[in-house]
Amino acid sequence: MEAPCDPLAHGPDPDDRRAWMGLLARAPATRLLDLWQVMALCPARVWLRAPEIGAVMLRGRMGAVGASFNLGELTVTRCALRLEETGAVGHALVSGRDVAKAEVAALVDALMQTEVAAGLREGLLAPLQAEENAARTARAARAAATRVEFFTLARGED
Repeated sequence: MEAPCDPLAHGPDPDDRRAWMGLLARAPATRLLDLWQVMALCPARVWLRAPEIGAVMLRGRMGAVGASFNLGELTVTRCALRLEETGAVGHALVSGRDVAKAEVAALVDALMQTEVAAGLREGLLAPLQAEENAARTARAARAAATRVEFFTLARGED
């Protein structure tokens, strides 16, 4: 007899995972760490790659169609871990030199692949997403306030 299908057995949907990993990478470190402490989770983990600081080269294109060029370097922190209890693997790559943020992001990534995903989504990811949306809306409103509308009146040529 075939075993029942476990939706988490094949991992999370890649688009969902991309969304929460991006949200964690963009989140302010202090806010992420505050929400993590409220969650009061401390799973046992094994480092696959301890947090390490490095740099990545950013590339750009003029007009998004021209030849690519090296724009500059960005300092990043990356890490990977495996939860001892479930074996779920979490990865993180965050800008800057914040080792604690990278570790929490990797833990959240791993835990989002377990049965505590719904609680993390509600208690940690949803507030971060709401705050990011509010900041984006406020930034758009500030930009809209400085918008200048240009128009011309047709001149009659007699």
